[in-house]
Amino acid sequence: GAKPAQTELAGKARMMPRGGGKYGDTQTVPTISCAKPTKRGAECDRWEDSTPNSTVRRLSFFSTICNKPGSHMWSLLLLVAIWGGYALFGRRWRIAPMLPAGDAQRCRGRVVAVVPARNEADELPSTLPFLLKQSYNDLYIVLVDDHSSDGTGDVARRLAAEAGAAERLVVISSPDLPAGWTGKVWAQQQGFEQAVALGADWVWFTDADIRHDSDVLERLLTAAEVQQRDFVSIMARLRCVTAFEKLLIPAFTYFFAGLYPFVPIGDDRSPQAGAAGGCMLIRRSVMDRIGGMAVIRDAVIDDVSLGRACKNIGARLWLGYHLGVTSTRGYPTLAAIWDMVARSAYTQLDYNPLALFGCVAGLAFVFFVPITAIIWGHRLIWFLGSVAYLAMTFTYRPMVNYLGCGNAWAFALPLSAFLYTGMTVSSALRYYRGVRSAWKGRVYRTPS
Repeated sequence: GAKPAQTELAGKARMMPRGGGKYGDTQTVPTISCAKPTKRGAECDRWEDSTPNSTVRRLSFFSTICNKPGSHMWSLLLLVAIWGGYALFGRRWRIAPMLPAGDAQRCRGRVVAVVPARNEADELPSTLPFLLKQSYNDLYIVLVDDHSSDGTGDVARRLAAEAGAAERLVVISSPDLPAGWTGKVWAQQQGFEQAVALGADWVWFTDADIRHDSDVLERLLTAAEVQQRDFVSIMARLRCVTAFEKLLIPAFTYFFAGLYPFVPIGDDRSPQAGAAGGCMLIRRSVMDRIGGMAVIRDAVIDDVSLGRACKNIGARLWLGYHLGVTSTRGYPTLAAIWDMVARSAYTQLDYNPLALFGCVAGLAFVFFVPITAIIWGHRLIWFLGSVAYLAMTFTYRPMVNYLGCGNAWAFALPLSAFLYTGMTVSSALRYYRGVRSAWKGRVYRTPS
């Protein structure tokens, strides 16, 4: 009987029973510093042999968590139900509704397009000629030069002359930005006032980096007439050329459609409201009723704010897709996309820290838990994680295809979600450091 003495021999080996607490054969094991006698297979707080074990402990931790039936199983069953239900019955991920074909017989009323432009000399040659050549005849274009330093106004005039459509274009300069306004909204207000002076029945807000096929305006007017809409908006196809654009830009539109579901926005009974700022055709009478752009004078997310303001007074909205409305602006690097998203992500959450916490936790649960199950789970855990992941990918693939990326990019959605989580947190940090938003050389400070 007596048990071996518990002597610490740092850096040496010691004799331990082979197992089960029975004596007989012995084996040599590395020294482990423990406060209590240690049997083979018992865990200690700290290893002091020469082999690094941090990676092993991390893998063991995740594996243990993932394979605990009570801790992970129910979460994965819930995720399978969420993603499976969304794939089978959800509508937000579908590329719908699409802008219908145009019918010239149904188009009527004068349209004035308003294009706010700040240092857009490089973009205008790819976009303005298409706007000038719209097939609908009763159209004027007001380009608001917002204190550009690159000759934006001169470039616009030259392009109009080269297209033989100088009579369609009016270039005005935006006055100095008053307190309480954001720059783009102030420029749009100047354009709206000019549209009123030109006798507009419809105001068509678009951006300097948006290229429209020649029949887009006819299609917009037809949709407004046939579907009896006051506000018709198109989500532009964003550029996806570089690897980072293919990784993150489809996710941008995918998340936008999730936050602002297109079909409910077009339902007059639904409180959902929103719009896409690259292409918004609005009845002039609706703009008069809301008091012009002054109603959203300080908005950072101006398109959604304008859609909400219009629906609040009973205007009938329509938001959809069309292949003929594309953005020429590129965001080729991670830094460029990060800055574009972070400038307004926390605004989306109404600057609410609880909403930020819920957003981060929700993204982690929905997008990351299935991946941990696939990497560290076994058998049923792995299977459930795989089902959730495939259902997630299934809902994302149409957007990836619509924007011209290969199917394989659909499998990168969890990585995209991870980066968007970082962008959202970054946006909140900017806000608490005093910057509410920053864009095109203008910085909008956090209110005191």
